[in-house]
Order: sequence, then C-alpha cells, then structure tokens
Amino acid sequence: MAVIKCPECGHEIETTGLVTVCPKCNADLKEVMAEAGRGVRADMKEIARDDSVTTHEFIVRTKGLVKIYIMGEVEVRALNGVELDVRRGEYLSIMGPSGSGKSTLFNMVGGLDKPTEGTCFIEEVDMAQLDAFELAWLRCRKIGYIFQTFNLIPVMTALENVTLPMIFAGMSSDEMMERGAMLLDLVGLGDRLHHKPYELSGGQQQRVAVARALANSPAIILADEPTGNLDLQTGKEIIDLLKELNIESGVTVISATHDLKMIDVSDRIVHIRDGEVERIEKRADLDLEIGTLGSEVEDAEPESE
Repeated sequence: MAVIKCPECGHEIETTGLVTVCPKCNADLKEVMAEAGRGVRADMKEIARDDSVTTHEFIVRTKGLVKIYIMGEVEVRALNGVELDVRRGEYLSIMGPSGSGKSTLFNMVGGLDKPTEGTCFIEEVDMAQLDAFELAWLRCRKIGYIFQTFNLIPVMTALENVTLPMIFAGMSSDEMMERGAMLLDLVGLGDRLHHKPYELSGGQQQRVAVARALANSPAIILADEPTGNLDLQTGKEIIDLLKELNIESGVTVISATHDLKMIDVSDRIVHIRDGEVERIEKRADLDLEIGTLGSEVEDAEPESE
C-alpha cells in the first residue's frame, strides 16, 4: 500500500495506485500518482525476461494435435495432427485463410482449450494434464495475450489495465504501481498513465495492450492479428515494438497475421490450411519487398485523358 500526499491540502492517502482525486479537497492527483509510480527503473531491456524459467530449446511443442468440434450431427476437424516446435526467443508468424485453424491452435497454445487428441507442451509441461488451478497459474505467469480489438477495460485507466494481471499474480501494491508505470514507459506511454481507453488513439490502446501482456514477465506473447485494427503507420510501430521486445528481452512472440510487415520481422512463417501445417518457411528464404507498392503508385505519372 503506497502513501501519497495531496499537494493542495496536505492530506495523506493510502492507495493501491488507483486514486486520482483527493477525497478531502478534490484536487487532481494524477501527476502525484505518476511521480510516485516512476521510482527507480530497472534496465528496460530486461523487463520481459524471467530468469526463473527453464532453458529448454523448445518453449512450445505440439504433437499430433487434433481438435474436433461436434456441431449437431456434423463433425468439424479444426486441427488435424498439427506438429509444431517453437524455439525459445523465436518470432513466429502463423498464416492461413479464415477457418484454417489458426485461432484454434492459438487457443491450444494459450491454454484456453484442450485438444481432442495429441499434446501441447509449454516449457515441457503437458497442458492437458493440468487442473484448472494449475492452468490458470500457467496462463497468468507464462503467457501474455495481445488481441486485435485491444480488449482494454473501458472504465479503467492505462495504469489500471496494465496492473490488473499483477493482482492475480499476487504482487504487492507498490510493485504493481512501479512495474505498471515502468511498462507504460517502455511502450512510450509514460505520460498517459491515467488516461482511459476512450482518451487514447488506437495505436496507444494497442501499446497499453502490449504493456499488459508483459505484466507478469511472460515467456510467450500470443498476438492475434495485433495490427488488424490499425492504420499502416501505427501498425508498423506496433510491429517494431514487438520485434524490439523479442530481440532485447528474449520473449517468444507467436503471431497470427496477414500483415506482410509482420512477416518481414519474423524468424519463421507457418502456413496452416484445413487444420494442418501446410509448410514452414524461414524469413531469410523469402523474397519480400515491403512498402514498395505505395511509392511506385506515388511516383507514377497520371494517365492523360
């Protein structure tokens, strides 16, 4: 529990970092809270690293992964024997048409659903063998989620959204406030701690979502179409941010995407079709030219009428 002092009336308030107005004189405490949350920062390059994790080469492994949904009398095989190994610290993009099984695979890796057959290992732990409590613990501490639609809680500030997962991890109020402010600084929103989602642009909201994904030092970030609702320039900024975190902090990024700019920064690209891995390509083997079409169109001379 942190104690802050109102600069107007001198009233001292015990707070978890969620108070923005003095209860005695109604003075604005946003700047006081922001200053209290800054403190002494650790090296930001280490922010997403958790030194307690094991050092297995593959952080994610799926073996013969099958998922079957029963819809009335129809059996839908969403995944059909998926075999995939993801190395620690890798940046992996998953591509495929709608209905190919990308989201189902994400749900398996994220511990949101269990396979009908096969196994999914995270840090060499078979997720199908975990009970509900163990699965919740793993999701909370090992996996960070980034969604296409941001999924921020609208009545909460940026700082409150980022620190929410820390509550479930059992962090103290002081730790939450300091780490939340540090993460928002990391993603370039150190001056937006107490803004609510409707006061932020789409790109800023997604930056808050990235900070939230890093809340508990995850080993894996699952990003489901993270640039889908953003304009080209803002999308590129988010992609660059994820790549920077991947390189400097060693966090593994697995992204479902159709964005060629996302593929450009990936180590490998996995193509999924009809619930199966169609092929896996290394970025170094692909001949991609990102952003050339726009410049060619701009340079082209208009046709004479």
